[in-house]
Amino acid sequence: MPSRRRLFSLVGGAVSSSLVLSGCLGNPPDRHGSTSGPPIAFNRQAASQLETTTISLGFIPILESAPLVMAVEKGLFAKHGLNVTLSKQASWTSARDNVVLGAKGGGIDGGQWQMPMPMMISEGALTNGKKVPMVVLAMLMSQGNGIAAANSVRDANLSADLKATPRDYFQQFSNKEGRKFRAAYTFPKANQDLWLRYWLAAAGVNPNTDVELLTVPAPETLQGMKNGTMEAFSTGDPWPSRIERQRIGYLAATTAQIWKAHPEEYLAVRADWVNRNPKAAVALVKGLIEAQRWLDKPQNKAEAAGILSSRKWFNVPKPVLEQALRGQYNLGAKGTPVNNPAMGPLYWSSDRGVISYPYKSLTLWFLVESLRWKFYPGTLNTLQDAQAINNRVVRDDIWRQAAKELGLPAAEIPKGSSRGREIFFDGKVYDPANPQAYLNSLAIKS
Repeated sequence: MPSRRRLFSLVGGAVSSSLVLSGCLGNPPDRHGSTSGPPIAFNRQAASQLETTTISLGFIPILESAPLVMAVEKGLFAKHGLNVTLSKQASWTSARDNVVLGAKGGGIDGGQWQMPMPMMISEGALTNGKKVPMVVLAMLMSQGNGIAAANSVRDANLSADLKATPRDYFQQFSNKEGRKFRAAYTFPKANQDLWLRYWLAAAGVNPNTDVELLTVPAPETLQGMKNGTMEAFSTGDPWPSRIERQRIGYLAATTAQIWKAHPEEYLAVRADWVNRNPKAAVALVKGLIEAQRWLDKPQNKAEAAGILSSRKWFNVPKPVLEQALRGQYNLGAKGTPVNNPAMGPLYWSSDRGVISYPYKSLTLWFLVESLRWKFYPGTLNTLQDAQAINNRVVRDDIWRQAAKELGLPAAEIPKGSSRGREIFFDGKVYDPANPQAYLNSLAIKS
């Protein structure tokens, strides 16, 4: 078995969140512009009303980025006078580094983000103290993530409710293998890390002591599952579905099982760009909203999967993407079929209301969980810190203006910035009006 040092070499050394703030940062972006033949012509009249007609956004080829891709491909950004360049990022670390550079420096103006990355970039906690203020404009997607398990632990039949697993399973694993059970995610201290931690802790498994958590870029997961680098992996589709379809492992849990209609990834842009271009920011959100509404229609799933599957975007077989978009999974070690769109990725609406709207109550949860695990000491120490950071970064007024200009029905525009109480699969309640009670209710925390 590889040593710990060798292991981190195997997974690409992505654990480090440090960066050099001079010279060449990140990876050269793979750029795709809105000039790829969209069916809607560029709207020059709309463009004439904007402060700028260009913006460069980063994306990771997982389903969270689908609204950005479809807004480009269907000409919805162009409809509102924006020429949006999408740059494929090699990793979340690259995205972070490139947003520090900014588009003028050869990087990006913003894009798709796990949470609370925009907050921590704003505070300098992810960028060696260099503060790059950002603005959260919209939620990109709800659900659509999963926790895959390797064939090597198929006998354990890991599921959403780990309480069904023998209580001492992870200790027995350590005794047998001479090392801890390894669970991975694509970037530390963000969405996919948090889903793993919540899943484990809900069953009394301490993610800090009972398992080993690793950072692994999504493209390395397939080989990692094969060669025993990890036993579980948390990320967005198409990766969990690919692991299952290629019989490398099985889908232990979907994040929809952990928290129905949960917040996933967000659109966030550098604050300096938004401040210079408030009308263009509204136009950006308008194109995004129209793409999200289009994506949620069942009749569009096949077309979306076909576009996303292309080499320039995801480079993944269409059936894998279409299955995921339709909420079709083979769940658990036995591969129990699930065919439920409400369990899959949702882009516009759910039974909890509009997804696209950046509810401050939901963005706050990521900061509260960061407090739970003491992720950002010195930056995020109290609930007061969390509230202040959340209020600085999240701009729901831009979303509301976009909705107004689109003429959305009043029923589709949230009446306030809180979605109210949230209930998790283990019965825990997160009340954004009283986050301290939520923290107090959690038995395992740092």
